Amino acid sequence: MATDIRVPEMGESVTEASIANWLKQIGESVAAGEAVVELETDKVNLEVPSPVAGVLTSQDAAAGDIVRPGDLLATVAAGVVAEAPPAAVREPEKTPPAVAEASAPTVAAVAAHASAVAPPAAPAIRQLARAQGVDLTALAGSGPSGRIQREDLVPVPPVPAAPAAVAAPGEEVVERQKMSRRRQTIAKRLVEAQHTAAMLTTFNEVDMSRVMAIRSQYKDAFKERYGVSLGFMSFFTRATVEALKAFPRLNAEVSGDEIWLKRYYHIGVAVSTEEGLVVPVVRHADQLTFAGIEREIQRLAKRARERELTIADLQGGTFTITNGGVFGSLFSTPILNQPEVGILGMHTIQERPVAVKGQVEVRPMMYLAVTYDHRIVDGAEAVQFLVHIKNQLESPERLLLEI
Repeated sequence: MATDIRVPEMGESVTEASIANWLKQIGESVAAGEAVVELETDKVNLEVPSPVAGVLTSQDAAAGDIVRPGDLLATVAAGVVAEAPPAAVREPEKTPPAVAEASAPTVAAVAAHASAVAPPAAPAIRQLARAQGVDLTALAGSGPSGRIQREDLVPVPPVPAAPAAVAAPGEEVVERQKMSRRRQTIAKRLVEAQHTAAMLTTFNEVDMSRVMAIRSQYKDAFKERYGVSLGFMSFFTRATVEALKAFPRLNAEVSGDEIWLKRYYHIGVAVSTEEGLVVPVVRHADQLTFAGIEREIQRLAKRARERELTIADLQGGTFTITNGGVFGSLFSTPILNQPEVGILGMHTIQERPVAVKGQVEVRPMMYLAVTYDHRIVDGAEAVQFLVHIKNQLESPERLLLEI
């Protein structure tokens, strides 16, 4: 009996996906619950499992095709065992029927074996393992519940790349690359943000001396006690939340002729991945300690790099922080992550001479930028919002004492 595998509902606002990768080929055995195909949406990648054990008999969409919830992806012949390939050199020795019957694996046995010996792994890890020829069933994962991590794979020396073609003098060489679905969506939304919102950016700079001194003094004790490093993001997240409480229009959304002021603080943290920028959300950041913020950011960033983010991880943000400083950016104007009306841009810390009480001193300085939707946020409000963040960071004890 043939069983259909269809595109599942993929979450709020996700109406279509593209076929990223077929994990099973026609004729291969499939265990119940085993992933058959990987879909790429504009937010995350997700795997679609087979509801039954059997053999994959059709692939009804090709890699790169656009599919929508309910579309047919593949069919599985339930209760069928894949045939072994014919011998190429000599005839196999005949086996007595009783022995042959006992040795033929059933679909249930294959499924049980697969689920028993194959540790869980993210799609990106499985793809890397296939590329390196690593058998995941022979590995013991070091992640939670035995999950295979990138570092668990046995390093394989890279295959030397084929020499690039040498262009003849005067020849104009163009390499054409198809944009991924995620990159297409990123481009579309950035353009939409510029056409929809009245974006304006204001700037300031912050002296990071006190924050850096606290980190230097307490980083070892902090990590020993909480198991996570004390980074800059916890300071910036807490300072941002305090500024949003003081200037609530930056924690809002425009809906028709209404302004929705949000009295909760879900802070999006922009993370760069190989597939493009994603913004997972730290929920109820106002209720988290410094250690809680650092743990959550670390967890989300790891899931982003390993392509394990879910739709829920990316939804519901009320304000975003992006840190171009990790790449050396000195100055930039971030673009809104709609429907949010504000985004804070962090930049690289650079020692510069500044005037301090009539004296010139060299201090670690960072430029800050806040882009806001001028439809509902006035310039004076945005400037004061940024100054509030600056003051919190230059007196970080206030953040620790919540005053």
